[in-house]
Amino acid sequence: MMQPVVEIRNLFKSYRRGTQTVPVLNDISFDIDEGEFLALMGPSGSGKSTLLNLIAGIDKADSGVITVGGTDITSLSETELARWRANNVGFIFQFYNLIPVLTAFDNVELPLLLTGLSRAERREHVDIALTIVGLADRMDHYPGQLSGGQQQRVAIARAVVTDPAILVADEPTGDLDRVSAAEILDLMDRLNAESSKTIIMVTHDPRAAEKARVIKHLEKGVLSVLSETHP
Repeated sequence: MMQPVVEIRNLFKSYRRGTQTVPVLNDISFDIDEGEFLALMGPSGSGKSTLLNLIAGIDKADSGVITVGGTDITSLSETELARWRANNVGFIFQFYNLIPVLTAFDNVELPLLLTGLSRAERREHVDIALTIVGLADRMDHYPGQLSGGQQQRVAIARAVVTDPAILVADEPTGDLDRVSAAEILDLMDRLNAESSKTIIMVTHDPRAAEKARVIKHLEKGVLSVLSETHP
């Protein structure tokens, strides 16, 4: 039986807008199993990116508990959260967030600079990550020399290079053409199926959501399950 890697209980989040308090998430509770591929969908402003950021330890909830891999991240200080994120979360963004003056190799190596690995060990990890995404032959190229799809592959290699507990992806295909988007989704599907990576993806695209095993929908801060399949 699969064990939950993420446990969310009674999560509330709101933001201040001038003198007003705007509720974003309202009493959210659910689990994400280890090795799951979850898609979060919903209209703009529904709170899905906020929820993703809370799970990833980028933002803090007003109240409630988020436990990831046995750690209650809602009780961590900012310093402890930064250390926890470096060791447990791989990030995949819509606009790649690569550093243009660094090569693909150097971009992927960045998260490893926060670890105690030697240079040789870092090189081995980066080589493996770039091979997984099919870009071992482009490791010396700069982001500007790569297509959008290739840049997102580098970003995925950077996300997996530390072997994190969870991968969080915020509209990972939003800036790509249909062919490149399909390739990225196939890659994420393979990481989930073959490497048992737990993936939590925010998307507006129904084609992207089809790759997920579970689809949850946020509407005005309330969560519902759209579909759930476990092939």
